[in-house]
Amino acid sequence: MTDGPLIVQSDKTLLLEVDHPAAPECRSAIAPFAELERAPEHVHTYRVTALGLWNARAAGHDAEQVVDALLRFSRYPVPHALLVDVAETMARYGRLRLRNDPAHGLVLASTDPAVLAEVVRSKKIAPLLGRHLDADTVLVHASQRGHLKQLLLKLGWPAEDLAGYVDGEAHTIALREEGWSLRTYQQDAVTGFWHGGSGVVVLPCGAGKTIVGAAAMAEAAATTLILVTNTVSARQWRAELLKRTTLTNEEIGEYSGERKEIRPVTIATYQVMVTKRKGEFPHLGVFGARDWGLIVYDEVHLLPAPVFRFTADLQSRRRLGLTATLVREDGREGDVFSLIGPKRYDVPWREMEAQGWIAPADCVEVRVTLSDDARLQYATSEPADQYRVCATAPAKLRVVEALIRRHATDRVLVIGAYLDQIDTLAERLGAPSITGSTRNAERERLYEAFRNGEERLLVVSKVANFSIDLPEANVAIQVSGTFGSRQEEAQRLGRILRPKANGGGARFYAVVARDTLDAEYAAHRQRFLAEQGYAYEIVDADAVLAED
Repeated sequence: MTDGPLIVQSDKTLLLEVDHPAAPECRSAIAPFAELERAPEHVHTYRVTALGLWNARAAGHDAEQVVDALLRFSRYPVPHALLVDVAETMARYGRLRLRNDPAHGLVLASTDPAVLAEVVRSKKIAPLLGRHLDADTVLVHASQRGHLKQLLLKLGWPAEDLAGYVDGEAHTIALREEGWSLRTYQQDAVTGFWHGGSGVVVLPCGAGKTIVGAAAMAEAAATTLILVTNTVSARQWRAELLKRTTLTNEEIGEYSGERKEIRPVTIATYQVMVTKRKGEFPHLGVFGARDWGLIVYDEVHLLPAPVFRFTADLQSRRRLGLTATLVREDGREGDVFSLIGPKRYDVPWREMEAQGWIAPADCVEVRVTLSDDARLQYATSEPADQYRVCATAPAKLRVVEALIRRHATDRVLVIGAYLDQIDTLAERLGAPSITGSTRNAERERLYEAFRNGEERLLVVSKVANFSIDLPEANVAIQVSGTFGSRQEEAQRLGRILRPKANGGGARFYAVVARDTLDAEYAAHRQRFLAEQGYAYEIVDADAVLAED
């Protein structure tokens, strides 16, 4: 037994003692292959998964490095079966390789004929392949490169994609560096992505993912398609590109519900991409509208299924995914790995906070007791309606009003999921509201009024969850959400994590109805932030009202 900071368990969980002197070194050593699951005060829990190990292999780490890290930092003997499993799992990556054969085009090659024989027998994979060139090599239909990678991952034989990328149509893009420069971690993220060719960069909200995207575009110096969550986000990307790069307004097109512009740099919304007409997705044609050299997926964890499918056809293009969390409630992290690429860069939120790149934040759960009438209504509601009943309970209104008065000099976002609740709050608080039906011009006007101080309070729906740049916001009050979505909780906290000009922190409130589904979902929603080290202080609503 040694005095290491890590306990390695046979169920593939790793327990890291945070206060141990060697904890920072250990964290850096295991981060490439272990996924952080929980990060409370003293002991952080990581898990070793096949996808995590394959991510590490794709990033250039081998089994020897993983085993060495486990043995070097473990306090107790490492279970031998786990070490064997790590080595065997990592050895599965790269036994199959996609590459371009000069004479025949795209091929699937193997260093192990038995593995190739196994996968070609799959009824799903066989139609994607052509004839055998020899015992180790089989032709692949070029259009099936992405689909094949998806299926091989599901079979447990992830292919190493060495087939390369087309350069696409060249287009000069350079960074302006007057008055600013890339932060070290942003440059590291770009370098990690470019070295790998395609993949995902994971950075906290407020850490400058758009700037990473701009720097990747400058590296590619090619026509670029950028996919974003909504029109407001598209216009924020345009503004940032005009500020940070040599691109001009005429070189940047918007492809949204309002405009259909195809230019050397085109910013399209996921919403318009998945608009269906007569059973077809007519706007997916934008992917083939130009010879793109780079495709950027903002908030890649939200990638819709139709775009996933089309991305399978884009394997010859460089692809960059940007996100604050790779958590997907539909469990399709494997599709992100196979179709966009492996994780190329990641950094814990609290580490960024310690370095001053995002604002420090406190999280508070305010628990409300339903009135007798509301409790009876909840108890007798149909199961499908119960969450709405408790999430929109009138008892929450007084609490929100008290919190608004407590933060009279702050910039506050009140965030909800139900339109009638949002309308009621906006009326009670005398504040403007922003929902899906708010015209884009009005949204932009209200966001700008919030930024310049004309408005200090906005009531918003889930349209403000993503890619909204409101650096002055320092308080968020969440009254209802999309059931138990961890993604949403992280994104909503992210709205207030931009560094503050005065160096101040942020406060995130979740107003929750106790003894209901609201409390159950809240616990699930908080999991990702707990994994990042954010602890929720729990207070009673009566205490909040008593202070008012």
